[in-house]
Amino acid sequence: MADDLAIALELADVADEITLGRFRASDLIVDTKPDMTPVTEADRAAEEALRARLAEAKPGDDVLGEEFGSSGDGGGRRWIIDPIDGTKGYVRGMPVWATLLALEVDGKSELGVVSAPALGRRWWASRGGGAWLADGLSREPRSLRVSAVPSLGDSQLCYGGLEDWEDAGRDLGLFLELARRCWRTRGVGDVWSYMLVAEGAAEIGLDPIGSLWDLAAPRAIVEEAGGRFSDFSGAARADGGSGLATNGLVHDSVLEIIGPPR
Repeated sequence: MADDLAIALELADVADEITLGRFRASDLIVDTKPDMTPVTEADRAAEEALRARLAEAKPGDDVLGEEFGSSGDGGGRRWIIDPIDGTKGYVRGMPVWATLLALEVDGKSELGVVSAPALGRRWWASRGGGAWLADGLSREPRSLRVSAVPSLGDSQLCYGGLEDWEDAGRDLGLFLELARRCWRTRGVGDVWSYMLVAEGAAEIGLDPIGSLWDLAAPRAIVEEAGGRFSDFSGAARADGGSGLATNGLVHDSVLEIIGPPR
């Protein structure tokens, strides 16, 4: 996977140059997609650039991206791209957004990269190679490991928009029950909540709504950091429509509250 990871990190550099260059631009072009979510010129330009580079470096691989859908012949290798995760925040000038890149081989998660240039942070992982973080606080990348907190009562919970629970048709009361059971809660949404779990700074990160391109890269990183990633049914997958990342020790306790009836 060394070559694939090198390509993924190079792709993150390409995306960072585009997305950071247009961040907080007064003339940023923002459109509305059919699902009524925003998309910017930077989203499209970044994904186009990443697809072009992959066509050169990995011409036989499939690509699935948020903005331009799926390409390829359904082979065993598929790159999954979210050019800007957190576009709504991006257009408002909030720095919590990132480019997400993942590679699946024969349906199995092999690597993930999350690059958040406005935060000065980049996380990555490859199967068997551990999870890593590079930021402005240290000279060298540091390896990541989830926390050893064993119970909900001592856990920190990170979450996104509460409106997503109703949009997903889920009971907001279940989230509130979970929040009351945890030591502390913080509204740290989008991909950052999952990365905080991988870093060991939080025990739980969750989203009741999520697409494969939102969740594939975080899943790879959380799992390589020793955590557990699933959808709200408990299935270890990134395409289940929801995302739950934990340190593993409290995962079942979370599912008992927010998961389907048992």
